[in-house]
Amino acid sequence: MKTQVRTDTQTPHTELSRTWRDAAARWALLPLRIFLGVTFLYAGIDKLTSSGFMQTTGPGSIGETMHAVRDSSALPALVDLALKSPVGFGYGIAFGELAVGLGILIGLLGRLAALGGALISFSLWLTVSWATTPYYYGNDLAYLMAWLPLVLAGTPVLSVDSVLRVRRRRRAAEYR
Repeated sequence: MKTQVRTDTQTPHTELSRTWRDAAARWALLPLRIFLGVTFLYAGIDKLTSSGFMQTTGPGSIGETMHAVRDSSALPALVDLALKSPVGFGYGIAFGELAVGLGILIGLLGRLAALGGALISFSLWLTVSWATTPYYYGNDLAYLMAWLPLVLAGTPVLSVDSVLRVRRRRRAAEYR
């Protein structure tokens, strides 16, 4: 009669727990991607469809907003640069938000899209939200912090990036 010796040190419960934790870790950034992607898409569309936003003057216009925050921003020179062409700056922000939102939602160049979102949030924090007190009332700093995990991790699941990565690995395996 042959006796089998168990060589593994993990119980099935531990294995189940580890696979659950691995899956949770793998999918953890997906809700953040969806939230930030939808929010930035909405922000870009809202700016482009607002009748008053893309104006140099007037209530709710990009020009008036920039004039209002100029003296209280951390970088007045950045606001001055935007004030040279406020409507052009407004379109730049709106199209940037659209590109970032779409990129992070579909996971195309995820790290680059997240970096773009972080830079937009950072510039808005240094200009529009800088004078908000206490600081945690301003949402741009929170958005900046939310983008950082996506800058580091990218878009590993349910993304164009992951599909392209799998294709590259298959092609590399074929050439070995």
